[in-house]
Amino acid sequence: MTTARVESVHQVTPDVTQFLLSVDGEIDYEPGQHTTIRFVEEGEEVVRPYTATSLPSPDRFTLAIRRYDDGTASVYMHEREVGDEIEIGAFEGNLTLREPTANVAFVATGTGITPMAALAKQHLEVGEGETRLFFGESTEEDLIYRETLDQLAAQNERFEALYSLSEPGEAWTGPSGHVQEHLPKELGELTDWHFYVCGVPGMVVETKELLAEEGVPDDQVFSEGWEEGDVEE
Repeated sequence: MTTARVESVHQVTPDVTQFLLSVDGEIDYEPGQHTTIRFVEEGEEVVRPYTATSLPSPDRFTLAIRRYDDGTASVYMHEREVGDEIEIGAFEGNLTLREPTANVAFVATGTGITPMAALAKQHLEVGEGETRLFFGESTEEDLIYRETLDQLAAQNERFEALYSLSEPGEAWTGPSGHVQEHLPKELGELTDWHFYVCGVPGMVVETKELLAEEGVPDDQVFSEGWEEGDVEE
């Protein structure tokens, strides 16, 4: 385990907070990988995974964590303040960029945006193909990192972000419904793209089924891989 120090705390949405964490020494991870927060509560060790939203840095990274009132780790983290120390595990995970030269579409819902934010930034830095991000949420105020993503779009001709809301307000003029439903219309021939998918298990499974029906090969679709079993349960 490694000790990390809270350097800053920033409210991203009404229930999501970004934490900038630093460590003494060096950390090593790829965009899309996650660490674990570890602490003891009522005599039991609690271990929860969270994905870095920032590009790799030798000694610091950011996490965006949604608070759930009945949660354990999310409540613990939302009670942290600048200067607090927390224990973290090693970075791991297989949701990493495979083919930088390919056209890439990132599909996310909820806090599934956290690995996608880092991966999209990486693809814009090292990739050559087009970069698209599809982000589904309940309401407009729930859109994590929307300002950052819009700024990326304004600065990069290769990048576009589409937001789809399941509970759009009267003022919303953008897309609505399940975010994956917009892929065929927005991307055209889907076999020309590589897809990275992260979010609630139902969305991940439905997106992979849609892509399979459209003829996208399995080796062009990437996710953490545990979602199918979670839905079956």
